[in-house]
Amino acid sequence: MAPSVDSSLGAKLLPGVLSVIAGSVDVICFLGLGGLFAAHITGNLVVLAAHIATGRATALAPILSVPVFIASLGLTRLLAVGLRETRHGTLRPLLGLQLALLVSFLAVLIAAGSGLDPAAPIAVVAGMLGVAAMAVQNALVQISMGGAPATAVMTTDITKFMMDVVVMLFRLDSSEVAHARSRASHTWPAIVGFTIGCSLGAVLEAAIGYWSLALPTGLGLLALALGFTIKRGLPAQRALGSLRPDSLTS
Repeated sequence: MAPSVDSSLGAKLLPGVLSVIAGSVDVICFLGLGGLFAAHITGNLVVLAAHIATGRATALAPILSVPVFIASLGLTRLLAVGLRETRHGTLRPLLGLQLALLVSFLAVLIAAGSGLDPAAPIAVVAGMLGVAAMAVQNALVQISMGGAPATAVMTTDITKFMMDVVVMLFRLDSSEVAHARSRASHTWPAIVGFTIGCSLGAVLEAAIGYWSLALPTGLGLLALALGFTIKRGLPAQRALGSLRPDSLTS
């Protein structure tokens, strides 16, 4: 079973760190790669649809980002299935895969140099590495962390957070309020983290260009380190067995 987001301090901190990564990657790609959204795939769909509807020329990166994101999600899921079939945890390998993609993203853009044309093939390849890294992150939060909020979809997170705030303010059912408070406590760090990531990413991109990707890459290393502090959840059969009456007396 995936470890719960409340299982340890590392598990509680990880969604916030991942959100900073997503926010910084998204804004750096948007500013440095011609309006490409790496984490916000909805934005790429809007841009693509608008260009098609108006007949305007469409950049290659937004076109490729949608199938690359979808394919990366599918491959990540298949990798997770393979890891579970061999009785391995999924969190650390997927965090490691994301870090490898972020390192590659940074390396390709630094090698290409400043003043890179966002339409150049090397820029498109780099952008797809960023898209793939964010797809892996979106998948690993759902696959490998129980109860974690989305770390790159702020529309969903803000909606959930406000619904829970209203419940906490106006509901009289204590159990419902307790559930809302618990969900809100998980959601707000992701919202704050993404906002911080966007702000830092924008400032750094304006100041140092593509070297700004060192921020999410370094945080990717921190996320992997946090992953090693999180213990795997019990397999379902074992967890159920631990609740049997005979196990309570043994």
